[in-house]
Amino acid sequence: MSITRIAARYAKPLLELADEKKVTEAVKNDLVNFSDICASNRDFVLMLKSPIITNFKKAEILKQIFDKKVNPLTAAFFDIVTRKNREKYLPEIAREFMVLYNLKMGYQNATVTTTVKLDADMKKAFEKLVTELSGKKPLLGEKVNPELVGGYILQMGDQQIDESLSGHLADLKLKFQKETI
Repeated sequence: MSITRIAARYAKPLLELADEKKVTEAVKNDLVNFSDICASNRDFVLMLKSPIITNFKKAEILKQIFDKKVNPLTAAFFDIVTRKNREKYLPEIAREFMVLYNLKMGYQNATVTTTVKLDADMKKAFEKLVTELSGKKPLLGEKVNPELVGGYILQMGDQQIDESLSGHLADLKLKFQKETI
């Protein structure tokens, strides 16, 4: 079974149960914090994926780290996942939970890459563009890449809009190569 399917099998019921118990925001915040820990601490992720460390020991480590700091539903979820020996998929489950949460709440993740940091007006313009293209509320991330020369690249899921000068120059180069052949 693929990791994405495993993650969805755990994330979907967690979202439904959190919604039923009216703790969706708390669980989402817990999983965002969990994902941040995974992103910043490679050793933590390696511990979760280690076949040498028993799942009982991993459950105890998770309990010590998160027990009083997360919603009881999140703590119980971590316990269930480790008892099922699926703790190595927790980072993917948290990611899938966020995808399902954003879908349920009507949010669209988007990343805009520019040559400079966006000011407030530019950010509003990109948020408006994302809303127009997707019909959803934007969650806009920013990246700065001086190699673009100018313009922007907007990415939403598997859709990309490349309005950068370097992208246009690459297109021109391809057109010239095709015409000379």
